[in-house]
Amino acid sequence: MTAVIHASNLTKVFGNSTAVDHISFDVRQGEIFGFLGPNGAGKTTTTRMLTGVIPLDAGTATILGHDIHSEPVLAKQGFGVVPETSNAYTDLTAWQNLMLMGELYGLERTRAEHRSSELLGMVGLLERKDQKVQEYSKGMKQRLILAMALIHEPELLFLDEPTSGLDVQSTQMILSLLRDLNRQGTTIFLTTHNMEEANRLCHRVGIIRGGKMVAIDAPEKLKTAIDRVHKIEVSFDREVSGDALAGLTGVTGANRTGDKWQITTQNKDATIRSLVTFGQQNGAAIVTLNTLAPSLDEAFLRLTQEDKP
Repeated sequence: MTAVIHASNLTKVFGNSTAVDHISFDVRQGEIFGFLGPNGAGKTTTTRMLTGVIPLDAGTATILGHDIHSEPVLAKQGFGVVPETSNAYTDLTAWQNLMLMGELYGLERTRAEHRSSELLGMVGLLERKDQKVQEYSKGMKQRLILAMALIHEPELLFLDEPTSGLDVQSTQMILSLLRDLNRQGTTIFLTTHNMEEANRLCHRVGIIRGGKMVAIDAPEKLKTAIDRVHKIEVSFDREVSGDALAGLTGVTGANRTGDKWQITTQNKDATIRSLVTFGQQNGAAIVTLNTLAPSLDEAFLRLTQEDKP
């Protein structure tokens, strides 16, 4: 699959501190890639290098086939950026902000007008298009800067904490818009502290700690990778022996919790198959069966715990 972002040995040093330490990763075309890490881990610095805001001290970053250092204009023409804090001009109206962005990207006037109407309708601001941005709520401003980032129909979208501090309604609207954009083919690079948001939205996540990449994978795979011992919770329609369960394939322990058995295993698939066979052979129908994987929060904390005091 084509890499929309290719970072190789990306490095940034401030004085005696290495903020980003030779990290390498790819973001694939058409995916939503979550970029996670504790405060001070290097997330924002990495994003600022990828978007050409600050120079690289070492390594390379290729965006949509263009080197961000040697071909910054060509690279920037292909992506949009949604910062955490609104960068819209507050003394202008939403319409004026969008038309200004269209002019900066070289759009013809009629095309800019069409895109502005289309985008304002998409983010629910068309009826407020002639209102100055200083009168907008935070959620409205965030939706406006999303529209501004999309004015030139970019293939790639960078977002920095797009739902931070927003109410539930605004948050759900933005997440829904991002899903729609992704379904239409837009690749999304999402920096977020919200683990649940990343879990629901991202195809893959990369976790950075102390300036180094510590993990890149699909959220579900990251959850299971941190624990080699898995847990399964099962209940039957009649009493069964704990000793019998403990003897099944892969099982390392079986503990009673109320009307359920919590089983630890090193081979989740084999143990589930054994439980089904056990039930059939002993006339005990399975009532409930759940795999108890760690949450993405737990995976994140485990992978970043060295940053904790």
